[in-house]
Amino acid sequence: MATTAGTTAVETDTAPLVDGFGRVHRDLRISVTDRCNFRCTYCMPADGLQWQPAESVLTAAELARVARRCVERFGFTSIRLTGGEPTVRADLVDLVEDLARLPVDLSLTTNGSRLERLAPRLVAAGLRRVNVSLDSLRPDRFAATTRRDALPDVVAGIRAAVSAGLDPVKVNVVLTRGVNDDEVVDFARFGRDEGVVVRFIEFMPLDADQRWTRSSVVPSAEVLEQIHRVFPLVAEEPGSSPARLHRYADGLGEVGVIGSVTEPFCSRCDRVRLTADGQLRSCLFATDETDLRAILRDPGLSLASGEPGPREPGQPGGQSADPLDQALDQAIEATVAAKWAGHGISAVHFTRPARSMSQIGG
Repeated sequence: MATTAGTTAVETDTAPLVDGFGRVHRDLRISVTDRCNFRCTYCMPADGLQWQPAESVLTAAELARVARRCVERFGFTSIRLTGGEPTVRADLVDLVEDLARLPVDLSLTTNGSRLERLAPRLVAAGLRRVNVSLDSLRPDRFAATTRRDALPDVVAGIRAAVSAGLDPVKVNVVLTRGVNDDEVVDFARFGRDEGVVVRFIEFMPLDADQRWTRSSVVPSAEVLEQIHRVFPLVAEEPGSSPARLHRYADGLGEVGVIGSVTEPFCSRCDRVRLTADGQLRSCLFATDETDLRAILRDPGLSLASGEPGPREPGQPGGQSADPLDQALDQAIEATVAAKWAGHGISAVHFTRPARSMSQIGG
């Protein structure tokens, strides 16, 4: 063991998960459900989608097992729970409590409609950060976009998240040309007033109706120009996050833009995604998936495997003698090894994934 500044460093046999382009993967996005209580126009049809049957969705124990392999074997440092809408999953708080035992930055993305009553319980379970999706501050436009009259619930959820101690609370705004691009400054003001970080996200071709066009994208550079004219901005040094952050010159917080289309960040992507039905994806736009559910439920592997107990933060992990763990490790490694250089949205040969955003996990 080595010590630094009085802190004991525990040596482990974790192996960084590196793809063919040298990118080290440390961020796991877990979709806990494909179901949602909204019907956002850029995400799914008005009648919704065909939900996965309950038996196809990974259990909390199965989700936690994959998460543990990513952390203990591959050194992942970040886990984000997504959906669908994750708060409609009945055992979400229990899952958060289990995952919070891992030494990771644990966060959640939600539409916020159920957050007012859940925020205190999620914090008590170990959640530390939350992103709330909100695409309009105008009640009529919000109802038209989400097909639900729930703007007061979402705003109350954002405020409850702040009050419960989640920090930071981020508000994700997907901008669409001709739909909500005239609300940029309104959202900037909302973030400053509420003490939350607003992040503007470029509209991506993941809508179930496949109506996305390049002309519907509002470039991040345009967003920053609009805000800067009203609230002067100062650029912050770029970090590992896909968001380009700018702080307000008067010190009242910061704002971010995610230019997934016009300024792709594929060269520094460190994410893998697990869908609610147990498919591992190396990219949001991947056209191939690896079936981890089949491995988790393989009778031969399951019978030979002992259920791993929870680890305390800092406890060594690494290679496992468990055959189920070994099979998961091999599948995860193979998926990341085959990862593309980038999503290629602007390329002529770009192929949309077969699933929409709500089915993959945001």
